[in-house]
Amino acid sequence: METLSQVHTLMFDVFGTMLDLEGSLSGSIEKFLQGKNVPLSSKEIWTRWRSRQRIEQYQDNLLFMGHPGYLDAARRALIYALRQTDIPFTEQEILNLMEAWRKLWPFHDVTDGLNRLRTRFRLVVLSNGNSWFLEHLAKNCIKFDFDQIISVETVGVFKPHPATYRMARNLLKAEPQEIMMVSSNSFDVMGARCCGFRGAWVDRYKLPFEETPFRPDIQVRDFIELADRLYS
Repeated sequence: METLSQVHTLMFDVFGTMLDLEGSLSGSIEKFLQGKNVPLSSKEIWTRWRSRQRIEQYQDNLLFMGHPGYLDAARRALIYALRQTDIPFTEQEILNLMEAWRKLWPFHDVTDGLNRLRTRFRLVVLSNGNSWFLEHLAKNCIKFDFDQIISVETVGVFKPHPATYRMARNLLKAEPQEIMMVSSNSFDVMGARCCGFRGAWVDRYKLPFEETPFRPDIQVRDFIELADRLYS
């Protein structure tokens, strides 16, 4: 752990790292599918929705589309996924599904892990979420008082664009090696490592890491193991 001795700030991703998106949204998706007479499960719909959302975000970055924001990308991805699978929908149904994002809940290990980590580290958020949305989620869903909440809206591109990490570094007034990005998204850890940050990959989904030399410094299953590793 000697290489991490300079780290004093942990910078957390939110969606899929702290908040259980599939678990939180599956009930609303199942309700939407009732009476639709389609062979797809809520899990299959969610997988298509989530995968397409990342494409929407990458396209916004590549095409300089003005950064309409995280929730707009999620809405566009949902519409694409439903059209892709020939599932009929109304505008009100889209609004109902998007409203469910306001009621996301954290993974069971998050609160205990954060409380342990805050005794040694500054804990901040760096997320693709809209600023107002992140404030809502931190207060009402995660229910944790972070030292700082940073939205990529400040710079106008989504992670893993290098500008997002460099912007965060400037706002935090710290050197890259003093900050550790904590994320369950391998592209997020890779992006931070490319910019000189340390990286912790929370492998919640048992997926392979990116094929890249920019590897995580540590790999853990959840926030409890993260605290164990950083305090050892």
